Amino acid sequence: MSNQFAGKTAIISGGAGGIGFALAEEFGQLGMNIVIADIDQNQLSEAQRKLQEANIPVLACALDVTNYQQWQEAVTAAQNEFGNIHMLVNNAGVGGVPGSVDDTKLETWKWVMDVNVMGVVNGTQAVAPSMKQHGQGGWIINVASMAGMNGVPYSGAYAASKAAVVSMSESWAGELKKHNIAVSALCPAFVKTRIHESLRNLQDEYQEVKDQGAAKASSSKGANKAKELVESGIPTSVLAKRVVEALQSGQTYIFTHPNFRAPIAYRSSLLDAAFADAENSPIVSHLKDDEIKML
Repeated sequence: MSNQFAGKTAIISGGAGGIGFALAEEFGQLGMNIVIADIDQNQLSEAQRKLQEANIPVLACALDVTNYQQWQEAVTAAQNEFGNIHMLVNNAGVGGVPGSVDDTKLETWKWVMDVNVMGVVNGTQAVAPSMKQHGQGGWIINVASMAGMNGVPYSGAYAASKAAVVSMSESWAGELKKHNIAVSALCPAFVKTRIHESLRNLQDEYQEVKDQGAAKASSSKGANKAKELVESGIPTSVLAKRVVEALQSGQTYIFTHPNFRAPIAYRSSLLDAAFADAENSPIVSHLKDDEIKML
């Protein structure tokens, strides 16, 4: 199969470590110019050094994904260095703080939504116009989660944020298809990253979240369980190769864990059963043959 990535440019948020860095390495080895953007500037410098040692063309940009101006600056820097941008990987994300619906602080919800949802919106709004303008097509990969395909008890904020990422990806796939821009939602289960340590890069405006995180770490087994699950996950290098494979076969949903097929299929069966219930309803059954109207 021909290398459709060589000579093109990718910008990857959260690119200094974890999934982001693995994708930077993988796409760099396929001949792409790589722009890694991250809030952790120490780790960013180290990641840049490693990519340079691997002879991968790389530009490093400091980036807080909740700050749209910083996104614009990263895009401008990328274009000045490499020209057109062909790929956007909205990877930066946080895991939140495990908690029930009644004890998860509103500040935690805001933090998770600002990073995991608005960070993706900011990145796409900053990059998509230039991708449409150059007319060469490209890819937008939004890193969601298997949690975005099915709710997870005691992780409501995280699951909701990732469900939003899946839905946005579906919406944008329809919008951008005519521009030859493929949009995919990457939905892994557990991967060996540091997402369970998300509080390490907490921005100043969300410092109240740290109090809840510290309390949870000292009073429950949740933090240790999260660490165990993450460390039991697949290597990021395996995920990166799977992403390339899925892009080459044109997948809108990129799954890395086929063992989750059954629980997701069960959710689908519940949805189908709910439609059957509506069809049998004397209140709304008359709508079943109506034409489906969309915007």
